[in-house]
Amino acid sequence: MWFKRENKNRNRRVGRGHILDVKLRSDQVRATRIRLVAIACAVVFGTFFGLYIIWRSGEFVLDKFVYENPDFAIQTVEVHTDGVIAPEQLRRWAGVKIGANLIALDLASVKRNLEMVSAIDSVSVERVLPQSLKIRVTERTPIAQVNVPRTDATGGIAISVFQLDANGEVLLPLDPRQCTVPLLQADTQLPVVSGLNIFQLQPGHRLESPQLHAALRLLTAFSHSPMFGLVDLRRIDVSAPGVVIATTGQGSQITFGLDDLDQQLRRWRQIYDLGLRQGKTIASIDLAVANNVPVNWVVANAAPTATPRPARTIRPRRNNV
Repeated sequence: MWFKRENKNRNRRVGRGHILDVKLRSDQVRATRIRLVAIACAVVFGTFFGLYIIWRSGEFVLDKFVYENPDFAIQTVEVHTDGVIAPEQLRRWAGVKIGANLIALDLASVKRNLEMVSAIDSVSVERVLPQSLKIRVTERTPIAQVNVPRTDATGGIAISVFQLDANGEVLLPLDPRQCTVPLLQADTQLPVVSGLNIFQLQPGHRLESPQLHAALRLLTAFSHSPMFGLVDLRRIDVSAPGVVIATTGQGSQITFGLDDLDQQLRRWRQIYDLGLRQGKTIASIDLAVANNVPVNWVVANAAPTATPRPARTIRPRRNNV
């Protein structure tokens, strides 16, 4: 009995030793994990702090040696345009200040400022280190105008004028004070287009009417046609489907189809010459008809006498600086 009790006590002591060993190993593992987590946090924090220091140092270096460097302050803004807008006006629209930092300048913003002007087609902006900015402008050339009646502040009727280029872009007329070349009187008397939806006349917006684009092609083709200099186109009505109806300064009404305008202009000249030989003037003609063109004549002496306006001077394409 005594022997058995002694063995039991020994076993109890051995069991307690194993329990203590397990507890010791658990504490060591926990301490090791905490130490590894602390080291990982320290590494992550140190990495982010180091990156922050590098970022702030880079900003300081850029500000000190680039963005605040007087060697990169803009001293000249070179403006080149192929049209008539004054360079100083283009500089004002660009919004570039002399003395601003050339490197920090937002070129896209300068380009956007200029292209918001309806008379400007495209713009390129270039830095020329260390202190110059170069701007190149392509202008739109108006070839027709639209007169829109409106009520003025006094209750009377006033006319708002919109201009159209050859692509159907809607332009606002330039103020003569904004131009380096004086606008001639002929430049302000463009052929008038009627029959458009006036609610679509938004500056910078391109009109898509097939009749309108035919009318604009007609104006372009007329300038180098056999009829150029003999008559002038005063008004073009684009309200009728499939045709455009032009009225000349001499009182003739000419109906054109939308296609083959060059051929229709040549046919017009042939009929015009025929009328001269017979002492007659065209009152109206429908050139949209391919064969047996209907013509209404009037005796030349009875026709209204109107001298063709001088050919509208094509605005010179110049490079202004």
